[in-house]
Amino acid sequence: MASEIEISPADARKAPGKEQQAAGVGILLQIMMLVLSFVLGHVLRRKKVYIIPEASASLLIGLIVGILANISNTETSIRAWFNFHEEFFFLFLLPPIIFQSGFSLAPKPFFSNFGAIVTFAIFGTFIASIVTGILVYLGGLLFLMYRLPLVECLMFGALISATDPVTVLSIFQELGTDVNLYALVFGESVLNDAMAISLYRTMSSVKAHPSGQNLFMVVVRFLETFVGSMSAGVGVGFISALLFKYAGLDIDNLQNLESCLFVLFPYFSYMLAEGLGLSGIVSILFTGIVMKHYTYSNLSQSSQRFASAFFELISSLAETFVFIYMGFDIAMEQHSWSHVGFIFFSIIFIGIARAANVFSCAYLVNLVRPSHRKIPPKHQRALWYSGLRGAMAFALALQSVHDLPEGHGQTIFTATTAIVVLTVLLIGGSTGTMLEALDVVGGDDDSPLSSSIGTITNFDGNNGYIAPPYNEESSSGNKIKMKLKEFHKSAASFTAFDKNYLTPFFTTQNGDEDDEAEPFTSTRSGFHGQNRY
Repeated sequence: MASEIEISPADARKAPGKEQQAAGVGILLQIMMLVLSFVLGHVLRRKKVYIIPEASASLLIGLIVGILANISNTETSIRAWFNFHEEFFFLFLLPPIIFQSGFSLAPKPFFSNFGAIVTFAIFGTFIASIVTGILVYLGGLLFLMYRLPLVECLMFGALISATDPVTVLSIFQELGTDVNLYALVFGESVLNDAMAISLYRTMSSVKAHPSGQNLFMVVVRFLETFVGSMSAGVGVGFISALLFKYAGLDIDNLQNLESCLFVLFPYFSYMLAEGLGLSGIVSILFTGIVMKHYTYSNLSQSSQRFASAFFELISSLAETFVFIYMGFDIAMEQHSWSHVGFIFFSIIFIGIARAANVFSCAYLVNLVRPSHRKIPPKHQRALWYSGLRGAMAFALALQSVHDLPEGHGQTIFTATTAIVVLTVLLIGGSTGTMLEALDVVGGDDDSPLSSSIGTITNFDGNNGYIAPPYNEESSSGNKIKMKLKEFHKSAASFTAFDKNYLTPFFTTQNGDEDDEAEPFTSTRSGFHGQNRY
């Protein structure tokens, strides 16, 4: 039956109608899977079934379709129907997901916790990548798992350090949690992607040109990738803000043009960075952050509504399709399942590296935070547990198949896909129970963690961060504290500089106006009175 549907190039030239028919069947199958995923996700959310998150449901649908294809001997035909190309993934699926991550970042909680977020996302991701890479390398030396060269282990450590806590964040929104904790989890996952990509590309460059690469050149290459891509993204965001401020596009008969231009700028940023040999993903991420903070307020109200709905829509479609494809890929593709030990020990090493990331960074942050702003142990454990892997890790693993020798890249791709599936299905399914056990969601009506409408609540004077006071003069590590306090002061100075100069220059606001409603806060009055980072 499969041979009747398959179309060879020669047959395609003779019968182009059959080729179009096969393409149409493939698109129909994909649409049906997307519709089923959204409907099932809605039912699960409405019934409050947290043991099967929406991401898990999408992944299971892809997995079931792949298994049925294998059983019914239509595997080759269905693979041809999907016709999934990596270029499609990197050009059309990943950019809207990453842009929406930056665009949906609420400025007030983000900048209030800016120092902590940067510590977790930059320093913490670096620690997690190095620890994972070294443990995987040592595991190979001890014959616990498939042995890879050190540089390839570090590449794996970088790509697998990209987190995607979509399940945790959705449960936070459903059950309510402290706004600081939400900002830390969400902010870290956004900037963490940029750091993981930059580390991966740096290690990939070292792998491609092993001679003449010393530590200094590796650091220069990393800074070139990260800072260059960030600068390109921020620059495009600022240009868009000035254009929409002074072009006068917010009148009625030009609002379609205004919306079209706003949608094009993210892809302009992505293609500009790729054309310069930088990371388009890092660039579009920072473009999203800047465009939300500055450009968005220069739009007319109708264009603001359109932009928010449009990017949320295509991001949701893209992310759902990615999870469907991951499940489909597990069942359909030829994976290196012979290296089960690599997968098993990688999961253990990732948990150890995540712990080193979270608890060491929380210690540094708590050194300089006042007692009422310290990150409590239960929030640290929630941060550790929220380190699920998702689309970014899958994308970089897909790239590693081409960057690494045959067999090595496939092993990493198989392990990454399995890790994403296992974390989404097992850890994601138990997230609701675990977060309730940690007492970081729900709560009584008078608790800082409570939420009567299923969204994040404001926090009172203690922010939910309660810890014993400490004596600053007698505590150890005063030099470290001084350095961290200097960083805190610079972060606070940037907040003031942004309010007094950047916001008035790039937007029509005067810096004192409230930002637009933020996606995970019901009100913001409780936030304004807190000490800013």
